[in-house]
Amino acid sequence: MAIDSSGADRSTTIEVPGAHLYYEARGAGPLLLLIPGGPQDAGVFTDLAGELAHSYTVVSYDPRGNSRSPLTGEWTDQDVDLHADDAARLITAVGMGPAHVLGTSGGGQIGLSLAARHPESVRSLLAHEPACALMLDDPSEALAADHAVYDTYLRHGVDAAMAKFFRDNALDDPDSGETATATATEGEEEGEQEPDALSAEDVATFERIAGNFEYFLAHGLLPLSTYQPDVARLRNGPVPVVVGLGEDSQGQLIDEIGRALAAALDVTPVIFPGDHVGYGPHAAEFARVVERVLAESTHPA
Repeated sequence: MAIDSSGADRSTTIEVPGAHLYYEARGAGPLLLLIPGGPQDAGVFTDLAGELAHSYTVVSYDPRGNSRSPLTGEWTDQDVDLHADDAARLITAVGMGPAHVLGTSGGGQIGLSLAARHPESVRSLLAHEPACALMLDDPSEALAADHAVYDTYLRHGVDAAMAKFFRDNALDDPDSGETATATATEGEEEGEQEPDALSAEDVATFERIAGNFEYFLAHGLLPLSTYQPDVARLRNGPVPVVVGLGEDSQGQLIDEIGRALAAALDVTPVIFPGDHVGYGPHAAEFARVVERVLAESTHPA
């Protein structure tokens, strides 16, 4: 189903094998697909999409199994390549491809698989802090941390496991004594916004994503942690790939991972405002960097 030529905001779903995919679109211009990571959904990109909609037809979606994209069968372990196939089907359904693609964290992994396996669907890829731990010379510590989170889930449940996950990944303030709702959804940073200042849309997003935590812990965390991008295909393929790093992520494991990937791809990382979730609290500044990166891409439409 093509985007309305007026560029009016709208949302709908498409059917893919084993799931229904919810997506929303805004703006007009070349197609820009935003892919969230982990338990996230399209709601985390609301502010960023609004900033970019004056130049692009911005499409964001809930990956299969998350929020408004229910599976049609039982829960199974997540597969990055299957997520990438979904993204390619979505681009085809929208009917404006090839698309510029921005994926963050686990969404960056999906973008890397999409560019490698469906290059005809991708005009350019911006992978923001993709969680590709196997790019490290020694990924054992990173993988052990994920296994520890999974073990916490089995022993103590969802809340304890997610609290550990956020602490381990510097997504929570250990001195605050509690996990902020915004941080707990990877949508905002602790202290950026007081809970009583959250919009109704923010609250709805946080509630949806919290409902995805168990699926992420049970069937996403470990399978996704062992994804290794096809570096040779990406280096030799037609899709320009940019690796984005948060300026406030320096010294963190996710920054080391991103730099290892960039070195393997022989590209220079691009620095973005904020940290792993900088697209939320720094949406306007983040969008300006996205626009610059996309303007420099050379893959033909």
